[in-house]
Amino acid sequence: MKQLSFIALVATVLFLGSCRPKQEADLIIYNAVIYTVDSAFSIQESMAIKDGKILAVGTNREIERSFRSVKTKNLYGAFVYPGFMDPHSHFIGFGRYLETANLMGVTTFEEIVSILRQHHATNPREWVIGRGWDQNLWPVREFPNKSLLDIAFPDVPVLLIRIDGHAAIANSEALRRAGITSQTRVPGGKILLQNGQPTGMLIDKAIDLVRQQIPPRTINDDIRALMRAQSLAFAAGLTSVSEAGIDYQDIRLIDSLQSAGKLKIRVYAMINPTEDNFEGFMRRGQYKTDLLNVRSVKLFTDGALGSRGAKLLEPYSDDPSNSGLLLNTPEFLRIVSKEAHKFGFQVNTHCIGDSAVRLMLHIYRDILKERNDLRWRIEHAQVVHPDDFNLFGQYSIIPSIQTSHATSDMIWAIDRLGPERIKTAYAYRQLLEQNGWLPNGSDFPVERINPLYGFYAAFERRNHQGLPLEGFQMDNALTRKQALKGMTIWSAKAQFEENEKGSLEPGKFADFVVLEKDIMEIPAAEILTLPIQYTFVNGEIAFEIVSAPTP
Repeated sequence: MKQLSFIALVATVLFLGSCRPKQEADLIIYNAVIYTVDSAFSIQESMAIKDGKILAVGTNREIERSFRSVKTKNLYGAFVYPGFMDPHSHFIGFGRYLETANLMGVTTFEEIVSILRQHHATNPREWVIGRGWDQNLWPVREFPNKSLLDIAFPDVPVLLIRIDGHAAIANSEALRRAGITSQTRVPGGKILLQNGQPTGMLIDKAIDLVRQQIPPRTINDDIRALMRAQSLAFAAGLTSVSEAGIDYQDIRLIDSLQSAGKLKIRVYAMINPTEDNFEGFMRRGQYKTDLLNVRSVKLFTDGALGSRGAKLLEPYSDDPSNSGLLLNTPEFLRIVSKEAHKFGFQVNTHCIGDSAVRLMLHIYRDILKERNDLRWRIEHAQVVHPDDFNLFGQYSIIPSIQTSHATSDMIWAIDRLGPERIKTAYAYRQLLEQNGWLPNGSDFPVERINPLYGFYAAFERRNHQGLPLEGFQMDNALTRKQALKGMTIWSAKAQFEENEKGSLEPGKFADFVVLEKDIMEIPAAEILTLPIQYTFVNGEIAFEIVSAPTP
């Protein structure tokens, strides 16, 4: 009798358990391979979502047993990853750039002029603006001069920004409007001369003299640019981007569009060091919504390696009279860093050359004093002196890298640096070892917006043609697992947002991407042409492949 009573009790408990009402969800996805990127790097099959956040992940059976939803999605074995993040990009600049002449990948200056003629014919404006040229792709790897531009556009001002954003070529009309002569000098910049006259080449802050003459954009211009940039970001699988140096009014515009429900991408904004930004943001403390995070300042120490503006400890191997430029004085960099520390703002500083890296590591060290969780960042950290790597770990300074820079630069970087310095350039594994985590972005529009290109470059260390066959300095390659973390959970951590995104775990935003093949397993070359099937933000489809926009 007692045995029968016990069996009856168990049966009753099981029956009541099976009758327990299921929790309501807005969406259930199932039959998927879900890389959660949680602490165990677990892989699940199904996910329940409500109010834009993840309720649970688990097996198909576990989710079906505990949740119900009118809306479900069978992914038929497709692969799901946390929404990709870009911790160092120029989002609104990318949108504006889309309206200019695209010069990326062009292999001769004559072809550039042809593109400009066509662009100006279809977009007749007061100025001809282009971006993306790289002299390292030309038969003769030398900076151009303005002569061909003057012939093609004698009365129309022209400004063409180099791919890195740290050099430009302007024609005579643009120089005239800017008042630039052979006598013009610019702190933090350089005007190149030939036979005593400007060639049209402008380095770093000298570009601003011409930029200031370009008619200002309207708010509608920038709204259009932001919406197009968002469309292309979602198509690339990006659910979060950054603004690595942005002005006050641009932040306010982004915030207003997000509040109105038009801009749905998440933005981490690094303010430019201007009085408007200090008064409007930094001195008021951190500003945070679900879509916008303003808690950091962006500083510049030097220029770029490709335009020989990166500040090196020793002169360039291919330009012995030049060791690069400091764009700001050490005093200015120290003052702003101290001010940011006072108000609880993160400091993120552009440093390409080993001299620039050392300068900012020392400034950070003097302010931070010990290990900490302030996550101050060295952006790029492309060339690091062997004696300086340990400072990253000693003071919890985070290198924020862009792995595609290595594969873009490797062909000519050795010319700039020589055989010894190149050994500690693009040293991503050495940098990873300092703190155990490493955010990886693209710096778009300097590089392509596609985060899978950076993923590929991180572990493959070859260009899109599969060269060099042996890989570039493979002792500093990352693993696929590290590369995925670099554009998800480690990027979130670099922005103090690891508790709300970067992995697919209960309580976090339901931001994720769906791919038809597994980037963790397929041959590396296939990653470069792999399309995004779906991008979800807040559990809703922000992009699906049938509506893919054209860049």
